[in-house]
Amino acid sequence: MSNKANAASWLRGTTIRKAAPSSIVFSGGVKDASGRTLEYFSMDDQCPVCKSDRYLNPKLRLLVSSCYHKMCESCIDRLYTLGPAPCPICSKTLKKMTFIPQTFEDLAVEKEVAVRRKIAKEFNKRREDFPDLRSYNDYLQEVEDITFNLINEIDIPETQARIAAYRKENAALIELNQQREEAYAQALKDQEEAERRERQLRAEELRRAEEEERDAREGERRALIDNLEHSDADAVRLVAQAREEALKRAAARTAAAQQAVQQSSANLLRSRAAQSVVVPDQPHVPLQDDFYAYDDMYALRSSYFDPISDAVRRDKEGIMRAGGYRLEEAWERALRSAVAGLDFLPSDVVLTSHPETCIAGGLDADVVMASA
Repeated sequence: MSNKANAASWLRGTTIRKAAPSSIVFSGGVKDASGRTLEYFSMDDQCPVCKSDRYLNPKLRLLVSSCYHKMCESCIDRLYTLGPAPCPICSKTLKKMTFIPQTFEDLAVEKEVAVRRKIAKEFNKRREDFPDLRSYNDYLQEVEDITFNLINEIDIPETQARIAAYRKENAALIELNQQREEAYAQALKDQEEAERRERQLRAEELRRAEEEERDAREGERRALIDNLEHSDADAVRLVAQAREEALKRAAARTAAAQQAVQQSSANLLRSRAAQSVVVPDQPHVPLQDDFYAYDDMYALRSSYFDPISDAVRRDKEGIMRAGGYRLEEAWERALRSAVAGLDFLPSDVVLTSHPETCIAGGLDADVVMASA
Protein backbone atom coordinates (compact mmCIF):
# COMPACT_ATOMS: atom_id res chain seq x y z
CA MET A 1 0.00 0.00 0.00
CA SER A 2 2.84 2.35 0.80
CA ASN A 3 4.49 1.87 -2.62
CA LYS A 4 1.16 2.41 -4.42
CA ALA A 5 0.53 5.60 -2.46
CA ASN A 6 4.02 6.91 -3.30
CA ALA A 7 3.56 6.07 -6.98
CA ALA A 8 0.15 7.80 -7.04
CA SER A 9 1.56 10.96 -5.44
CA TRP A 10 4.50 10.88 -7.87
CA LEU A 11 2.18 10.70 -10.89
CA ARG A 12 0.01 13.55 -9.59
CA GLY A 13 3.03 15.80 -9.16
CA THR A 14 4.22 17.14 -5.82
CA THR A 15 6.50 19.96 -4.82
CA ILE A 16 9.87 19.13 -3.31
CA ARG A 17 12.15 21.63 -1.62
CA LYS A 18 15.78 21.95 -2.61
CA ALA A 19 18.50 24.52 -2.04
CA ALA A 20 17.37 26.31 -5.20
CA PRO A 21 13.78 27.50 -5.82
CA SER A 22 11.08 24.84 -5.50
CA SER A 23 10.98 22.07 -8.11
CA ILE A 24 8.07 19.98 -9.33
CA VAL A 25 8.20 16.18 -9.54
CA PHE A 26 6.06 14.95 -12.44
CA SER A 27 5.68 11.77 -14.46
CA GLY A 28 8.58 12.73 -16.74
CA GLY A 29 11.11 13.89 -14.15
CA VAL A 30 11.89 17.02 -12.14
CA LYS A 31 11.24 20.56 -13.39
CA ASP A 32 12.34 23.86 -11.89
CA ALA A 33 10.12 26.87 -11.34
CA SER A 34 10.63 28.05 -14.94
CA GLY A 35 9.47 24.70 -16.40
CA ARG A 36 12.94 23.52 -17.47
CA THR A 37 13.58 19.80 -16.98
CA LEU A 38 16.32 19.27 -14.41
CA GLU A 39 16.26 15.47 -14.41
CA TYR A 40 14.32 13.00 -16.51
CA PHE A 41 12.95 9.65 -15.29
CA SER A 42 9.97 7.39 -15.92
CA MET A 43 8.15 4.49 -14.31
CA ASP A 44 9.84 2.09 -16.77
CA ASP A 45 13.36 2.87 -15.53
CA GLN A 46 15.49 -0.14 -14.68
CA CYS A 47 19.14 -0.37 -13.76
CA PRO A 48 20.93 -2.50 -16.41
CA VAL A 49 23.45 -3.74 -13.81
CA CYS A 50 21.38 -4.83 -10.78
CA LYS A 51 18.01 -4.97 -12.63
CA SER A 52 16.31 -2.90 -9.92
CA ASP A 53 13.26 -0.99 -11.21
CA ARG A 54 11.13 1.86 -9.97
CA TYR A 55 8.16 -0.35 -9.13
CA LEU A 56 10.15 -2.13 -6.40
CA ASN A 57 12.18 0.95 -5.47
CA PRO A 58 10.22 4.22 -5.92
CA LYS A 59 13.32 6.21 -4.90
CA LEU A 60 15.43 4.68 -7.67
CA ARG A 61 17.68 7.24 -9.34
CA LEU A 62 19.61 6.49 -12.52
CA LEU A 63 22.64 8.52 -13.57
CA VAL A 64 24.34 8.66 -16.96
CA SER A 65 28.04 7.93 -17.44
CA SER A 66 30.47 9.52 -19.89
CA CYS A 67 29.83 6.57 -22.23
CA TYR A 68 26.07 7.31 -21.95
CA HIS A 69 25.00 4.18 -20.12
CA LYS A 70 22.65 4.40 -17.15
CA MET A 71 23.28 2.95 -13.70
CA CYS A 72 21.60 3.40 -10.35
CA GLU A 73 23.31 5.22 -7.49
CA SER A 74 23.80 2.00 -5.52
CA CYS A 75 25.72 0.36 -8.35
CA ILE A 76 27.79 3.51 -8.89
CA ASP A 77 28.77 3.58 -5.20
CA ARG A 78 29.56 -0.13 -5.23
CA LEU A 79 31.68 -0.08 -8.41
CA TYR A 80 33.44 3.31 -8.40
CA THR A 81 33.89 4.40 -4.80
CA LEU A 82 37.41 2.94 -4.61
CA GLY A 83 38.51 4.53 -7.90
CA PRO A 84 38.17 4.22 -11.69
CA ALA A 85 36.70 0.97 -12.98
CA PRO A 86 35.43 -0.38 -16.33
CA CYS A 87 31.85 0.10 -17.40
CA PRO A 88 29.86 -3.15 -17.00
CA ILE A 89 28.27 -2.57 -20.42
CA CYS A 90 31.05 -1.29 -22.73
CA SER A 91 34.20 -1.79 -20.59
CA LYS A 92 35.20 1.87 -20.87
CA THR A 93 37.07 3.16 -17.81
CA LEU A 94 34.83 5.45 -15.78
CA LYS A 95 35.07 7.63 -12.69
CA LYS A 96 32.36 8.23 -10.14
CA MET A 97 32.46 12.00 -10.61
CA THR A 98 31.66 11.70 -14.34
CA PHE A 99 28.09 10.45 -13.76
CA ILE A 100 25.45 13.12 -14.34
CA PRO A 101 21.62 13.26 -14.18
CA GLN A 102 19.70 12.48 -17.36
CA THR A 103 17.99 15.52 -18.92
CA PHE A 104 16.50 14.13 -22.14
CA GLU A 105 14.41 11.00 -22.67
CA ASP A 106 16.62 9.81 -25.55
CA LEU A 107 20.24 9.20 -24.54
CA ALA A 108 21.32 9.84 -28.14
CA VAL A 109 20.01 13.41 -27.79
CA GLU A 110 21.73 13.64 -24.40
CA LYS A 111 25.03 12.67 -26.01
CA GLU A 112 24.65 15.04 -28.97
CA VAL A 113 23.82 18.00 -26.73
CA ALA A 114 26.82 17.29 -24.50
CA VAL A 115 29.19 16.94 -27.47
CA ARG A 116 27.93 20.13 -29.12
CA ARG A 117 28.21 22.05 -25.86
CA LYS A 118 31.80 20.87 -25.41
CA ILE A 119 32.77 21.65 -29.02
CA ALA A 120 31.16 25.11 -28.88
CA LYS A 121 33.47 26.15 -26.03
CA GLU A 122 36.53 25.93 -28.30
CA PHE A 123 35.14 26.29 -31.81
CA ASN A 124 33.69 29.73 -31.04
CA LYS A 125 34.78 31.80 -34.03
CA ARG A 126 32.40 34.41 -35.41
CA ARG A 127 31.63 35.73 -38.85
CA GLU A 128 33.83 38.78 -38.32
CA ASP A 129 36.83 36.52 -37.71
CA PHE A 130 36.89 35.49 -41.40
CA PRO A 131 37.74 37.52 -44.50
CA ASP A 132 34.76 36.26 -46.53
CA LEU A 133 31.58 34.24 -46.22
CA ARG A 134 33.03 31.21 -48.01
CA SER A 135 35.74 30.82 -45.37
CA TYR A 136 33.17 31.07 -42.61
CA ASN A 137 30.99 28.41 -44.23
CA ASP A 138 33.99 26.11 -44.61
CA TYR A 139 34.73 26.57 -40.92
CA LEU A 140 31.14 25.70 -39.98
CA GLN A 141 31.33 22.60 -42.17
CA GLU A 142 34.53 21.52 -40.44
CA VAL A 143 32.87 21.96 -37.03
CA GLU A 144 29.92 19.83 -38.14
CA ASP A 145 32.27 17.11 -39.42
CA ILE A 146 34.11 16.99 -36.10
CA THR A 147 30.83 16.94 -34.16
CA PHE A 148 29.43 14.16 -36.33
CA ASN A 149 32.55 12.04 -35.83
CA LEU A 150 32.46 12.47 -32.05
CA ILE A 151 28.74 11.70 -31.79
CA ASN A 152 28.94 8.60 -33.95
CA GLU A 153 32.46 7.58 -32.74
CA ILE A 154 34.04 7.72 -36.20
CA ASP A 155 37.84 8.14 -36.47
CA ILE A 156 38.11 9.29 -32.86
CA PRO A 157 41.97 9.52 -32.73
CA GLU A 158 42.11 11.56 -35.94
CA THR A 159 39.26 13.80 -34.78
CA GLN A 160 40.93 14.39 -31.43
CA ALA A 161 44.14 15.28 -33.26
CA ARG A 162 42.26 17.85 -35.38
CA ILE A 163 40.75 19.37 -32.25
CA ALA A 164 44.18 19.56 -30.56
CA ALA A 165 45.74 21.20 -33.63
CA TYR A 166 42.93 23.75 -33.82
CA ARG A 167 43.22 24.48 -30.08
CA LYS A 168 46.96 25.07 -30.37
CA GLU A 169 46.66 27.25 -33.46
CA ASN A 170 43.78 29.44 -32.24
CA ALA A 171 44.42 29.59 -28.49
CA ALA A 172 44.44 33.40 -28.33
CA LEU A 173 41.29 33.79 -30.44
CA ILE A 174 39.46 31.12 -28.45
CA GLU A 175 40.21 32.94 -25.20
CA LEU A 176 39.17 36.28 -26.71
CA ASN A 177 35.83 34.92 -27.92
CA GLN A 178 35.24 33.28 -24.55
CA GLN A 179 35.74 36.66 -22.91
CA ARG A 180 33.31 38.17 -25.39
CA GLU A 181 30.70 35.55 -24.56
CA GLU A 182 31.18 36.12 -20.85
CA ALA A 183 30.86 39.87 -21.30
CA TYR A 184 27.69 39.41 -23.37
CA ALA A 185 26.18 37.06 -20.78
CA GLN A 186 27.06 39.53 -18.01
CA ALA A 187 25.47 42.36 -20.00
CA LEU A 188 22.27 40.32 -20.37
CA LYS A 189 22.30 39.56 -16.67
CA ASP A 190 22.77 43.23 -15.80
CA GLN A 191 19.96 44.19 -18.16
CA GLU A 192 17.61 41.64 -16.58
CA GLU A 193 18.53 42.94 -13.13
CA ALA A 194 17.88 46.53 -14.22
CA GLU A 195 14.50 45.53 -15.64
CA ARG A 196 13.65 43.71 -12.42
CA ARG A 197 14.51 46.79 -10.36
CA GLU A 198 12.49 48.94 -12.74
CA ARG A 199 9.47 46.67 -12.32
CA GLN A 200 9.84 46.85 -8.57
CA LEU A 201 9.99 50.65 -8.72
CA ARG A 202 6.88 50.73 -10.89
CA ALA A 203 5.01 48.45 -8.49
CA GLU A 204 6.09 50.62 -5.56
CA GLU A 205 4.99 53.79 -7.34
CA LEU A 206 1.65 52.21 -8.21
CA ARG A 207 1.12 51.09 -4.62
CA ARG A 208 2.03 54.55 -3.33
CA ALA A 209 -0.31 56.18 -5.83
CA GLU A 210 -3.15 53.90 -4.77
CA GLU A 211 -2.56 54.71 -1.11
CA GLU A 212 -2.51 58.44 -1.85
CA GLU A 213 -5.69 58.10 -3.87
CA ARG A 214 -7.39 56.23 -1.04
CA ASP A 215 -6.27 58.78 1.56
CA ALA A 216 -7.39 61.65 -0.65
CA ARG A 217 -10.84 60.13 -1.12
CA GLU A 218 -11.17 59.59 2.62
CA GLY A 219 -10.17 63.19 3.28
CA GLU A 220 -12.66 64.49 0.72
CA ARG A 221 -15.40 62.40 2.28
CA ARG A 222 -14.65 63.74 5.76
CA ALA A 223 -14.48 67.32 4.47
CA LEU A 224 -17.87 66.92 2.80
CA ILE A 225 -19.39 65.56 6.01
CA ASP A 226 -17.97 68.50 7.98
CA ASN A 227 -19.35 71.01 5.46
CA LEU A 228 -22.79 69.42 5.55
CA GLU A 229 -22.70 69.41 9.34
CA HIS A 230 -21.57 72.99 9.98
CA SER A 231 -22.61 74.93 6.84
CA ASP A 232 -25.98 76.57 6.27
CA ALA A 233 -25.73 76.31 2.47
CA ASP A 234 -27.84 74.02 0.32
CA ALA A 235 -26.78 70.41 0.76
CA VAL A 236 -27.32 69.56 -2.93
CA ARG A 237 -25.05 72.42 -3.99
CA LEU A 238 -22.38 71.41 -1.48
CA VAL A 239 -22.42 67.82 -2.70
CA ALA A 240 -22.22 68.90 -6.35
CA GLN A 241 -19.36 71.27 -5.58
CA ALA A 242 -17.49 68.56 -3.67
CA ARG A 243 -17.94 66.09 -6.55
CA GLU A 244 -16.63 68.61 -9.07
CA GLU A 245 -13.55 69.33 -6.99
CA ALA A 246 -13.00 65.61 -6.44
CA LEU A 247 -13.14 64.96 -10.19
CA LYS A 248 -10.59 67.72 -10.84
CA ARG A 249 -8.20 66.35 -8.22
CA ALA A 250 -8.65 62.80 -9.51
CA ALA A 251 -7.87 63.91 -13.07
CA ALA A 252 -4.76 65.73 -11.85
CA ARG A 253 -3.57 62.67 -9.92
CA THR A 254 -4.20 60.42 -12.94
CA ALA A 255 -2.22 62.74 -15.20
CA ALA A 256 0.65 62.82 -12.70
CA ALA A 257 0.64 59.01 -12.44
CA GLN A 258 0.70 58.63 -16.23
CA GLN A 259 3.55 61.10 -16.48
CA ALA A 260 5.50 59.13 -13.87
CA VAL A 261 4.93 55.88 -15.77
CA GLN A 262 6.04 57.49 -19.02
CA GLN A 263 9.12 58.89 -17.33
CA SER A 264 10.06 55.50 -15.90
CA SER A 265 9.52 53.87 -19.32
CA ALA A 266 11.73 56.50 -20.93
CA ASN A 267 14.44 55.89 -18.32
CA LEU A 268 14.26 52.15 -18.99
CA LEU A 269 14.58 52.66 -22.73
CA ARG A 270 17.54 54.98 -22.23
CA SER A 271 19.25 52.46 -19.98
CA ARG A 272 18.71 49.70 -22.57
CA ALA A 273 20.08 51.93 -25.30
CA ALA A 274 23.13 52.75 -23.19
CA GLN A 275 23.81 49.05 -22.51
CA SER A 276 23.33 47.93 -26.10
CA VAL A 277 26.19 47.86 -28.57
CA VAL A 278 26.16 50.92 -30.77
CA VAL A 279 26.23 49.92 -34.43
CA PRO A 280 27.06 52.80 -36.76
CA ASP A 281 24.25 53.45 -39.19
CA GLN A 282 25.65 54.37 -42.56
CA PRO A 283 23.29 56.65 -44.48
CA HIS A 284 21.88 55.09 -47.62
CA VAL A 285 22.14 57.39 -50.65
CA PRO A 286 20.50 55.66 -53.64
CA LEU A 287 21.12 58.51 -56.10
CA GLN A 288 23.96 60.96 -56.02
CA ASP A 289 21.81 63.56 -57.68
CA ASP A 290 20.17 66.91 -56.99
CA PHE A 291 16.43 66.37 -57.20
CA TYR A 292 15.69 70.05 -57.79
CA ALA A 293 18.32 70.54 -60.52
CA TYR A 294 15.72 69.95 -63.26
CA ASP A 295 13.22 72.67 -62.35
CA ASP A 296 14.32 74.85 -65.28
CA MET A 297 13.95 72.03 -67.81
CA TYR A 298 10.16 71.73 -67.75
CA ALA A 299 7.03 73.79 -67.16
CA LEU A 300 4.08 72.36 -65.27
CA ARG A 301 0.62 73.06 -66.68
CA SER A 302 -2.58 73.37 -64.71
CA SER A 303 -4.15 70.37 -66.48
CA TYR A 304 -3.25 67.57 -68.90
CA PHE A 305 -5.00 64.99 -71.03
CA ASP A 306 -4.80 62.18 -68.51
CA PRO A 307 -7.64 59.63 -68.82
CA ILE A 308 -6.21 57.55 -65.97
CA SER A 309 -6.78 60.35 -63.48
CA ASP A 310 -10.32 61.23 -64.62
CA ALA A 311 -11.82 59.21 -61.78
CA VAL A 312 -9.75 61.15 -59.27
CA ARG A 313 -10.83 64.50 -60.71
CA ARG A 314 -14.48 63.47 -60.68
CA ASP A 315 -14.26 62.47 -57.03
CA LYS A 316 -16.17 65.30 -55.33
CA GLU A 317 -16.00 63.84 -51.82
CA GLY A 318 -12.21 63.49 -51.90
CA ILE A 319 -12.17 59.79 -51.01
CA MET A 320 -9.52 58.98 -53.63
CA ARG A 321 -7.41 61.97 -52.56
CA ALA A 322 -7.04 60.85 -48.97
CA GLY A 323 -3.74 61.58 -47.25
CA GLY A 324 -3.14 64.77 -49.23
CA TYR A 325 -2.82 63.14 -52.66
CA ARG A 326 -2.58 65.71 -55.47
CA LEU A 327 -2.60 65.07 -59.20
CA GLU A 328 -0.15 67.92 -59.73
CA GLU A 329 2.49 66.03 -57.75
CA ALA A 330 2.07 62.94 -59.92
CA TRP A 331 2.38 65.01 -63.10
CA GLU A 332 5.42 66.85 -61.77
CA ARG A 333 7.11 63.58 -60.81
CA ALA A 334 6.50 62.16 -64.29
CA LEU A 335 7.93 65.27 -65.96
CA ARG A 336 10.94 65.36 -63.65
CA SER A 337 11.70 61.71 -64.35
CA ALA A 338 11.33 62.38 -68.10
CA VAL A 339 13.88 65.19 -68.18
CA ALA A 340 16.32 63.66 -65.69
CA GLY A 341 18.09 61.62 -68.37
CA LEU A 342 18.17 64.13 -71.21
CA ASP A 343 21.81 65.02 -70.55
CA PHE A 344 22.89 61.39 -71.01
CA LEU A 345 22.72 60.75 -74.74
CA PRO A 346 23.05 57.27 -76.25
CA SER A 347 26.38 56.51 -77.89
CA ASP A 348 24.82 55.93 -81.33
CA VAL A 349 23.02 59.29 -81.49
CA VAL A 350 24.36 61.77 -84.04
CA LEU A 351 23.80 65.35 -82.95
CA THR A 352 22.43 67.78 -85.49
CA SER A 353 24.31 70.89 -86.51
CA HIS A 354 21.86 73.04 -84.50
CA PRO A 355 21.24 71.26 -81.16
CA GLU A 356 20.07 74.46 -79.54
CA THR A 357 16.94 74.38 -81.72
CA CYS A 358 15.87 70.90 -80.64
CA ILE A 359 12.50 71.38 -78.95
CA ALA A 360 10.29 68.40 -78.14
CA GLY A 361 6.77 68.98 -79.38
CA GLY A 362 7.10 72.60 -80.56
CA LEU A 363 6.39 75.72 -78.57
CA ASP A 364 3.43 74.23 -76.69
CA ALA A 365 5.33 71.20 -75.58
CA ASP A 366 5.40 70.14 -71.94
CA VAL A 367 9.11 69.21 -71.93
CA VAL A 368 11.74 71.54 -73.41
CA MET A 369 15.26 70.18 -73.89
CA ALA A 370 18.02 72.36 -72.56
CA SER A 371 20.50 73.76 -75.05
CA ALA A 372 23.82 72.00 -75.35
